[in-house]
Amino acid sequence: MLARLSSLPVSHHKSIKLPAFATLVAALLITSGCQSLQSAQTTTSATPVVQAQKLDNFSITGKIGVTTPANSTTNTSAQGGSAFYAWQQEGERFAIELIGALGIGKTNIEYDGQTATLVSEKTGTLTADNPETLLQKATGWQAPISQMPYWISGRPAPSDSAPQLDNAGRLISSVNGQWTASFNYKGDDKLPNKISAIQPTGEKVVMTINH
Repeated sequence: MLARLSSLPVSHHKSIKLPAFATLVAALLITSGCQSLQSAQTTTSATPVVQAQKLDNFSITGKIGVTTPANSTTNTSAQGGSAFYAWQQEGERFAIELIGALGIGKTNIEYDGQTATLVSEKTGTLTADNPETLLQKATGWQAPISQMPYWISGRPAPSDSAPQLDNAGRLISSVNGQWTASFNYKGDDKLPNKISAIQPTGEKVVMTINH
């Protein structure tokens, strides 16, 4: 599945060359000297601070489930759906392949940092400015897709509020707009293996992660 995903346009995005990156890091360490060491020693005694950073590149698989509550205004009953996914992230770009995709069959979602594109047999090709709008247009489901690259990395998104950490400094809950996310970890892992996000009205997204 990931082999097919990597063939999408997003996979052509060039990665940073490690030798050049290592040289840059070494230069920064030499020029910073003792001042950097003092700063690091100061922060270790304080409460760990979670910065809004995410993994630049990752490939994960897992399962995602979405639940929507009944709505008396629109006379719709509670609904739910699930899909297996493969997600490849490169910088701000990502490609997601969904199998059993929430009622619309096999689906591919791509985002290049500006435009989101969804392709499925049922809907054809759809585009939108962001992946949340695109998913809702195609399926009627809501999901905090733009925040997920940060949450998958165990970090709050830049627009999050009230992040909470456990004793190991890992993110265990965070709030983004109407979404309240909670994070589960396997053993001493630093990255979450399950993310649950819920809205006060009852919309819920549960995502399991195989890193």
